[in-house]
Amino acid sequence: MKKILITGANSYIGTSFEKWAMENCKDFQIETQDMLGEEWKKADFSGYDTIFHVAGIAHADVGKVSEEGKKLYYKVNADLTIECAKKAKDEGVKQFIFMSSIIVYGESAGIGKMRVITRETPLSPANFYGDSKVKAEEGLQKLEDESFKVVILRPPMIYGKGSKGNYPLLAKMAKKLPIFPDIKNQRSMLYVENLCKFISLMIKHEERGVFFPQNAEYVQTSVMVREIANVARKRIIITKWLNGVIWVLGKIPGKSSLLVNKAFGNLVYDQSLRGEYERQCIVCDFRESIAKTEE
Repeated sequence: MKKILITGANSYIGTSFEKWAMENCKDFQIETQDMLGEEWKKADFSGYDTIFHVAGIAHADVGKVSEEGKKLYYKVNADLTIECAKKAKDEGVKQFIFMSSIIVYGESAGIGKMRVITRETPLSPANFYGDSKVKAEEGLQKLEDESFKVVILRPPMIYGKGSKGNYPLLAKMAKKLPIFPDIKNQRSMLYVENLCKFISLMIKHEERGVFFPQNAEYVQTSVMVREIANVARKRIIITKWLNGVIWVLGKIPGKSSLLVNKAFGNLVYDQSLRGEYERQCIVCDFRESIAKTEE
């Protein structure tokens, strides 16, 4: 029996993992700790095998955050993470799993430009959100020793039923728009149940290190939109007629280019980063994951 504490209540990843593990990992005993305020410092971490830390701030419009807001990102994403890990180590927890992000490598490449991340790619966060994740990683790695194992996960965009971020926006467009641009691009993505399986493998095998979980296949934005529309039984035309407009918007400095490149840019983890755990964690393929997300 593995006793696991999820630090960070009501997070999408935390609640998804708890629900998935209850159905698929009968040897897991899972509890949750709210990290708001100071009360969590009084909690007893001893007796837990693993801390799965999901508390954090994400999905920011980085152009509209005040200096005070930026400080809060570092306080929550970095300082709170390290403080939680120190407490876990002091109280005898053997493994600490941290949800970082592909954002530690910066933004995606623009339309028509390929960006492939390998194990040798240096960290280069483009904003304070990414930098707060890097600071957390650095602090955790300093705490690691033979008796305290640290797992750092750098997932790409995560999607699934109830997910936040870019996926709900794409799903909304797939169900509302009559046409959509046929831009050729590639994105590494990760279905939430595949992530949950991956986390369970980290716990069962008492792993340590930096990992890059992703789906087996890269995703093209227009293909994902078409698949969502098919599941929703909505007719949508994927056409190259709009490509010129999208390319122009992607070149104009400002928010429009950021949004366009985020949707149609390229950012993938090299397939060489898919090890044995990454292959074992595929609960379902891309098409099935869309169907389960939209059911």
